Amino acid sequence: MATRRALLLRLAARVSDQRTTASIAPTGLAAARNVLIQRSYRSFSTAAPQVDPPVAAVVNKKATEDAVPSSEQTKAQGDASKRPRVSDVLIKEVLKAKHTARWVEPVIPHNATVRDAIVTCITQNISGMMVVDRTDTMKRQQKCVGLLTSRDLLRIMAASIKDGMSSEEILNQSVIRQMTPINQVIYGRPDETIGMCRALMVKLGIKCLPILVDGRVEGIITARDMSEFYYDPKDLGGKKNYLMDVSERVGLSENTSMAEPPIFVRQHLASKHDPLFINVGTAEYPHPFKSHDGVGANRRDFGPDDLATDPSLSEDAHFVSTAELLDESGTNMQKMLYMGVADGVGSWREYGVDPREFSRVLMGECQNILREASSECSATGGTACSMISPAELLARSYKRTKEANVIGSSTACVGVFDSVHHQLHFSNIGDSGIIVLRHIDSDVASALQRNRTTPRTERKSDLRIAFISQQQLKSFNHPYQMGWTGEEVVDKNSSFKQASDSCTSSVHILRGDIIIMATDGLFDNVDIDDITSVALKWELDHKFIDSGGIDTRRKRWESGSSMTDFSAEAIPKLAEMLCQKARENSLDNTVDSPFALLAKENDIMWSGGMPDDCTVVAMHVVGTPANAV
Repeated sequence: MATRRALLLRLAARVSDQRTTASIAPTGLAAARNVLIQRSYRSFSTAAPQVDPPVAAVVNKKATEDAVPSSEQTKAQGDASKRPRVSDVLIKEVLKAKHTARWVEPVIPHNATVRDAIVTCITQNISGMMVVDRTDTMKRQQKCVGLLTSRDLLRIMAASIKDGMSSEEILNQSVIRQMTPINQVIYGRPDETIGMCRALMVKLGIKCLPILVDGRVEGIITARDMSEFYYDPKDLGGKKNYLMDVSERVGLSENTSMAEPPIFVRQHLASKHDPLFINVGTAEYPHPFKSHDGVGANRRDFGPDDLATDPSLSEDAHFVSTAELLDESGTNMQKMLYMGVADGVGSWREYGVDPREFSRVLMGECQNILREASSECSATGGTACSMISPAELLARSYKRTKEANVIGSSTACVGVFDSVHHQLHFSNIGDSGIIVLRHIDSDVASALQRNRTTPRTERKSDLRIAFISQQQLKSFNHPYQMGWTGEEVVDKNSSFKQASDSCTSSVHILRGDIIIMATDGLFDNVDIDDITSVALKWELDHKFIDSGGIDTRRKRWESGSSMTDFSAEAIPKLAEMLCQKARENSLDNTVDSPFALLAKENDIMWSGGMPDDCTVVAMHVVGTPANAV
């Protein structure tokens, strides 16, 4: 009863706020919102209230009468069909509606504590706030220095608890050390639509989007704001709406329990405690028109010689290394598989600098650091060595590269596979990246992932894209990079970034997955769907998948046939196939590559492929280690 009463109180407070909104909302805004109400409300309130039989007969009679539209209803429906869809509504209208309903300034001082931020979130009912510097009182301006969200506060507390900090120490931490710096904040524009902003938030995994107008943050939009914009206050509160939409959904019985996971999930959970292993293969192709004397602009410029094949000419670099370190819990020794790729920036050649050196030293130092850490761990018996995160590994390698005064720059992507927890952690700066391919049957795929164009009987496979890492670019064909000029670059608009600025994330890995880590030489020339096709051909050629699909593979696994050793022998072939496909496409002037398509979208005339160095680290996830006794 207490829970229901609390719900009623919350509903009453919300209705009160929204009635105030309705009385002062602009006429044009209310009209736009009514369009959404007519579309969304009908689908939202499909469940009819339970009534006694005599009353039900009256309700059904009334429903039959209402089924015949009147002339006024027909006219209203015609007017509604001419109005814009929700996804086409400008975000400034959402912001205006939010501020009209309840004005709250979403800011917190830069010298505030975590305690202050939590109180601000709760008392003002906000999930994001700009961190502002108010020290310059003469200008009477609040200079934005970063963004702090409720999700950030949860991360702070989780990390601090893990580090053994007391509650007072956690709450007294400064928010300025935990916020997203202003130069990394993702923002929206007032003339963008709800659809555009939603897509941006989904792609980047963010829930708060500051709206920028002429260098000033006009407000912060959340997914909740966009959802609430769909409905008019009269359709959210009141007795009728409560009885129709809420009353039958409040309160669970004492016998309520959680459902068993679906079959395909149970199959995975049954083996979740079993470690997974990765077989790795690498391939590296130089720019096809590259020689020891330089790089040709085209085939005519390069001359009649055979295309370049010597990997030492490539400005790319990579490493694959195993280190035995303490796991995340800090209690168990575990073998960690690290891998990385780097793409040296070729324009350094114009300044007399070898573009290959920086990327090679950066990746080489990653390997050295892991080797030293593993040796130290063995020497101390595992008492003074912990798992090195990809971002930390990049930071330490970059520090050593600078100390060696290696001039140049490169993009970088470094990952580590946790075989026990089945997690791939990675940090990426620039336009290299990672994709994960997975067999997902249509019966368990989401609505958007299902293949609705090819009949099931004609499909060759259900190999799908499970994950694509986020790239970081300053502008088209201008990726962010790690670099050193001989002195520190202080320009905030520089394309040079630190490891702390990298796109850092994790992805859950399943047995049978194919992971591709590569430089832009692959992604600029081979479409993601074509990469999937190449991977499928590799699986079929080597009998990892047959006409029986994943059911046959699962039965093979259950019988103990993992084909692990064969996978270890075959995986380099996949890396080679992808590099070869990238080279073929880069030399084809008749078909626009992904690079050419993106160039045209940015008003740059480019046709065909994009000749470049290409490095691929291909990985196949298996259930037992290769060469197991």
